[in-house]
Amino acid sequence: MTDLPFDLPGRFWRGNLHTHSNRSDGALSPADTARIYREAGYDFVAITDHFRPEYGFPVTDTRELRADGFTTLVGAELHAPRTEAGQSWHIVAVGLPLDFAAPGETETGPELARRARTAGAFIGMAHPAASLLTAADAESLDAAHSVEVYNALADRENRGNSWHLTDVLLNRGHRLTTYAADDAHLQPQDPPPCQAWVQVRAETLEPDALLTALKAGHFYSSTGPELYDVHTEDDVVIIRCSPATKILLTGGTPGAEVAQGTDLTECTFPLTMFHNTHCRITIEDATGHRAWTNSIY
Repeated sequence: MTDLPFDLPGRFWRGNLHTHSNRSDGALSPADTARIYREAGYDFVAITDHFRPEYGFPVTDTRELRADGFTTLVGAELHAPRTEAGQSWHIVAVGLPLDFAAPGETETGPELARRARTAGAFIGMAHPAASLLTAADAESLDAAHSVEVYNALADRENRGNSWHLTDVLLNRGHRLTTYAADDAHLQPQDPPPCQAWVQVRAETLEPDALLTALKAGHFYSSTGPELYDVHTEDDVVIIRCSPATKILLTGGTPGAEVAQGTDLTECTFPLTMFHNTHCRITIEDATGHRAWTNSIY
């Protein structure tokens, strides 16, 4: 089964993995962008400017923005031809070297993602629903560690949720993790920042420790609620969380185990329904905000 992070050494660190500054099409400087997240109580942010020729193929250097209790991960949103419905891929690459080379003339999105992963990056399949990715598209992106299952910016156009495609991929045997992100550009017409994040379990806030944990799947995602513990015992899964109105066990088979109520903070579900496939925990609070684990196998 996937290692659940809740009893691992260290603590959870809150961060956003998909953010833009004025080095590409964001409104604010990298420093001002990082400041917004730091002041909102985040522990880290990855500024992932669009790696495109019109912006000079930036890998935005945010190292000088690191401070006590706050750090940054260096990355970019990579683009190369093409998907079934679009001219270019959108690929989040966190942990890139600053000298990462621009795409070659004939380099495809999957090839670019492989090169970024080889260079040490955590690779995310950005906003699949908003990009109208097909299963064939997604399966070709074989360097991906994770799928961006919730994108707060894409939610504005009702394409923020990418769980259906993710479950198709998981059912086909692709061991992908899942993350939520703002995709913040901080433009006046955009939704406010700090709407979706990851909670990464690591012993320190050092960038290398966070990247190692991300690649290992030692995190969960949220738009509000907190997961305190999820673990399995025999043939059940046990959940402890912040007050919720709904707790769900869903995954690789139709149907769900559901608990509903007021201020639910603990729940136990049988795993019988999900033998020989994957499952995950989702919690929803009274405001409709959610948190999700990575898949349990």
